[in-house]
Amino acid sequence: MKAILALEDGRVFHGKAFGATGQSTGEVVFNTSMTGYQEVLTDPSYAGQIVVMTYPLIGNYGVNSEDVQSRKPFVEGFVVREVSAIASNWRSEGTLEDYLRDNNIIGISDIDTRALVRHIRTRGALRGCIATGDVTDHEAIEMARKSPSMSGQDLASRVTCPSKFEWDTISPSEKSTEKKFHVVAYDFGVKYDILRQLADAGCKITVVPAHTTAEEVLSMNPDGIFLSNGPGDPEPLTDVVENLKKLIGKRPIFGICLGHQLLGLAFGGKTFKLKFGHRGGNQPVINQQTGKVEITAQNHGFAVDADSITDPDIEITHLNLNDNTNEGLRHKNLPVFSVQYHPEAAPGPHDATYLFKDFIAAMENSREHQLLVS
Repeated sequence: MKAILALEDGRVFHGKAFGATGQSTGEVVFNTSMTGYQEVLTDPSYAGQIVVMTYPLIGNYGVNSEDVQSRKPFVEGFVVREVSAIASNWRSEGTLEDYLRDNNIIGISDIDTRALVRHIRTRGALRGCIATGDVTDHEAIEMARKSPSMSGQDLASRVTCPSKFEWDTISPSEKSTEKKFHVVAYDFGVKYDILRQLADAGCKITVVPAHTTAEEVLSMNPDGIFLSNGPGDPEPLTDVVENLKKLIGKRPIFGICLGHQLLGLAFGGKTFKLKFGHRGGNQPVINQQTGKVEITAQNHGFAVDADSITDPDIEITHLNLNDNTNEGLRHKNLPVFSVQYHPEAAPGPHDATYLFKDFIAAMENSREHQLLVS
């Protein structure tokens, strides 16, 4: 079946449909990862977006039930140069096309993804529409133009869990590790591999919805608080920011991605939308405390304006070496820190997994201090 990808500026790409059929709209963004397409599909941070994979062949190792990062795929559509006709891997449990069809995700293949990505890099991320069947170019363009802008959208409320839960209750296969610390994890679109990293480090994890109050979190008496990744614009989440202000200084806090942006807002800063964002597993970041360069996995379209944070107790810890945007913050006197990238790296390199150890160390130090005070 034929399919169309139309952009709001009038650019149209014709290809072949795979997966589900129908029409879908969203912000068109690209990911430069060579592998990990199933993790991309199930990352809640992609809610509201149509994802273009720059690697030319996608789907060759199939899909499985172990690599999913959330309860379902959250992308609005999937764009590839070529979708593999076969799935060959010892872990494979099905094909990419069947997976998309079963989860009602529309895909389009056989288009010039290099031309599409160059267009996005020049014009910036654009709203788009994938349509299959008897839809004209004009109709698809109009659907793209009528779709909501990413700026101002609170998508975290759409993807967050409906109620709090204990991670171990839904993941009985996790390896047995003594649980020394209790972490309350705010779910703004949390990925399962983040929870696995925390569990493997010895944490009992209570996952709570995005709008859980500070008072409710503190009533659980956690050793630390984690702020997850998530989709959309951070600035509409004003009540979340107010809750974070109440939590700063009460417990060690570690945030990533959207959690980092929300912490930046809680520190008095502002955020802004990037031209086309950072998405992939090869983003170079310099740790300004160590001088070392980390190759990181990232997925975000907004960033913290570091110059807008005037509090002298807040320092910049990491910078992106491609565009010098902020990649990390920390409080000089309190155990509160965050990074813009994904240290769990699912998919991606493992250069930044030390951050989970830093969080554990912060909780250990906080517990020792409390014992000395008492």
